[in-house]
Amino acid sequence: MSLGQISVKRVFLLICAGMSASMLAICAVLFVLTGELRMLMAGILLTVCALIWVFLLMLFFSKRLSVFTKELCRAMDRMISGSGEPERAADSETLFARISYRLSRLYGIMQENRRKVDEERQELQMLVSDVSHQVKTPVSNLKMVTDTLLAKPVTEEERREFLQGIRNQTDKLEFLFQTLVKASRLETGAIRLEKKDAPLIDTLALACSSIVYAAEKKNISVTVNCPDDLRISHDSKWTAEALFNLLDNAVKYTPAGGAIRVSVEQWEMYVKLDVSDTGKGIPESNQAAVFRRFYREEEVHNEQGIGIGLYLTREIVTKQGGYMKVTSEVGKGSTFSIFLLCRS
Repeated sequence: MSLGQISVKRVFLLICAGMSASMLAICAVLFVLTGELRMLMAGILLTVCALIWVFLLMLFFSKRLSVFTKELCRAMDRMISGSGEPERAADSETLFARISYRLSRLYGIMQENRRKVDEERQELQMLVSDVSHQVKTPVSNLKMVTDTLLAKPVTEEERREFLQGIRNQTDKLEFLFQTLVKASRLETGAIRLEKKDAPLIDTLALACSSIVYAAEKKNISVTVNCPDDLRISHDSKWTAEALFNLLDNAVKYTPAGGAIRVSVEQWEMYVKLDVSDTGKGIPESNQAAVFRRFYREEEVHNEQGIGIGLYLTREIVTKQGGYMKVTSEVGKGSTFSIFLLCRS
C-alpha cells in the first residue's frame, strides 16, 4: 500500500502505537537496569501524558482538516457553478491560501474558456443563419424553375432559358460553398499561409488577369502602378486571391466607362496597395460593416455576389500580419487599402 492510500487517522494510530511501544520499552530497560519501580511508574505516566497530548493534537488537526476540506469544496463548487471567484484567504502563508491562489487562476482560465465557447457558439449560430439565408434564394429559384418545367410544356428557347437559370443558380451555390470552405479553413488554421520573398508585380498580374475580360466588357480601364523590382515576403497565391476580391468588387460596382487604378507605395515597415474605383461609393455609416461576413448593402442586391469577398480578403491579409482600411465617398468611388509587412 502506498503512502497516499493510508488514511490520516491510521497514520496517527500508527504513530501513537509506535511512540507508546518505544517509551514503554525504554522504561522497561531503565527498570531492569536500576530496579526502581518508581522509574517504571514515571515512564508509564509520561507515556499516558504523551498519548493524551497526541490525541488532542489529532482532534485539532482533524477539525482543521475538516474546515479546510469544506472551504476547498465550497470554493470548487462556486467555480463549477460559475457563481463567483474563490475567496482569498486572509493569511497568505496558509496552505489554503496557496491553494486558493491557484484556484483563482484556474477560475480565470475557466471563465475565459467559457467566454470563448459562448462566442464560438454565437458565431456558429450566426453562420448557420447566414448560410441558410444565402442558400434559401437559389434553392427557391431552382424549385420554381424545375416545377415550371415539370408542370407545362415549353418551347426549345424557353427550355434553354430555364436551363441557363438553373446553371446560374447552381454556379452561385457552388461559389458560396467554395468561398465558405476557404474562409473556414483559414479561420481554423487548416490552411497555413506560406510567406516567401517574391516580386509583388507578379502577384498583381495574377489577380488582374482574372478580371480583364469583365472589365473590357464594361469598357472599364484598369491601370497598375507598381515597381518591377519591389519584393516583399507574402503568400503570392492567397494575396492574389485577396486582391482579386477587391478588383472583382470594383468591376461590379463601377459603371461602364469607369476606371480602376491599382497603386503600390512602399513605406518604412509596410507596403501599401490601393485598389481605387470610380463606382457608386460607400456611405460612411456602412464602411465599418463592409468587412462583415455576408454583409451587402440594400442598393446592390441586384448584383451577383454573396457578400463574403471582403471578409475573406481581410482574413488573408490579417493572417500575414497586415491590415486593411477603406475610404469612400458616395458618387465618387472607393479606395480599399491593404498594408503588408515589408519583411516578416
